[in-house]
Amino acid sequence: MDLTLMVQFWTVAVLLALTPGADWAYAIAAGLRARSVMPSIAGMLLGYACVVTVVALGAGALVSRYPAALTVLTLAGGAYLIFLGVTTLAQPVSGIAASERPIGGTALGQLARGAGVSGINPKGLLLLLALLPQFTSRTGWPSSEQMLALGSLHLLNCAVIYTAVALLARRILRSRPRATAMVTRFAGVAMTLIGAGLLVERLIAGH
Repeated sequence: MDLTLMVQFWTVAVLLALTPGADWAYAIAAGLRARSVMPSIAGMLLGYACVVTVVALGAGALVSRYPAALTVLTLAGGAYLIFLGVTTLAQPVSGIAASERPIGGTALGQLARGAGVSGINPKGLLLLLALLPQFTSRTGWPSSEQMLALGSLHLLNCAVIYTAVALLARRILRSRPRATAMVTRFAGVAMTLIGAGLLVERLIAGH
């Protein structure tokens, strides 16, 4: 497997996990309202694990065989990244505060709710479908194994970042709103630039 591609994907995946959205909102809600954040975080990881498996074993391999489909998905993913970045920059800091929806009372309820949040998250599904095949090499491991390995990196990023978000939510959101604003602005700028880069690279490659 190409180490350079792996590092490039890891960088993009870190920035994806740093983007405030439904995952962040649920992690923050768990940090503020749940006795333990682990069931909620484990649920989100379970949801993403299902998405990665579907992409790696079926959809992603299909996309790899049809370059035109990859082009369409990459353009859609890039455009969506720009949309996420712009909307993140435009929204007020309060926009990433914890959701008002109650956290499941039991650990199993929190696990199920977390899996639902990430498993049906269009951002995760679209971007993983567009990005995983793009960072695979035609030599070495089979493409499905490469995508599973890259997906595992994404899960590791999510585990670390979402756990940190949940554990720090009680302190940061209540006493240091400027820190939350800085993270939000950074993620917004990064997603906008990455999305623009994907669009330009794909358009150049198409000529």
